[in-house]
Amino acid sequence: MFESLHSILEFRGPQSRAVIWAHNSHIGDARATQMSARGELNIGQLVREAYGDKAYNIGFGTDHGTVAAASEWGGPMEIKQVQPSHIDSYERVCHEVATDNFLLPLRQTAKEITRKMLLAERLERAIGVIYRPETELQSHYFHACLPNQFDEYIWFDETRAVDPLTKETMQGMPDTYPFGL
Repeated sequence: MFESLHSILEFRGPQSRAVIWAHNSHIGDARATQMSARGELNIGQLVREAYGDKAYNIGFGTDHGTVAAASEWGGPMEIKQVQPSHIDSYERVCHEVATDNFLLPLRQTAKEITRKMLLAERLERAIGVIYRPETELQSHYFHACLPNQFDEYIWFDETRAVDPLTKETMQGMPDTYPFGL
């Protein structure tokens, strides 16, 4: 993915820009997470190493609600209840804030004390294609340093699963995306 991004930006020229949409565990800088200790890296780390402060990594978080995910790889999509966040997690810190939804700048916070308080390593939840609430702590939490992982964090206290697109063919429309849905 990084090689494709780099090739596209090179082809489009020095003024080109790109947006990559990916799960937190892919887009946040892996060096600020437990992944790094296991020798893993991700596109967030590669982009940060190649483009420095020109990159801007944004993460998302939630406390509870619903999510569309499978129980195993290749399994059918299910609408699942998201467990309330673990007490030792960044999600719990955000849940305890007096507002339900907010943007949290981490690169340049309004108050430096906020960033310093968030530098302490905590658990962070990652929900993706798979969600296993029955083993959530083992399956979906890892240690991270949020301000070193992301430049900004978008918080929704309660989330709602996406509604899948229908597979109906519309009369009179071409058989190609997005019209062939």
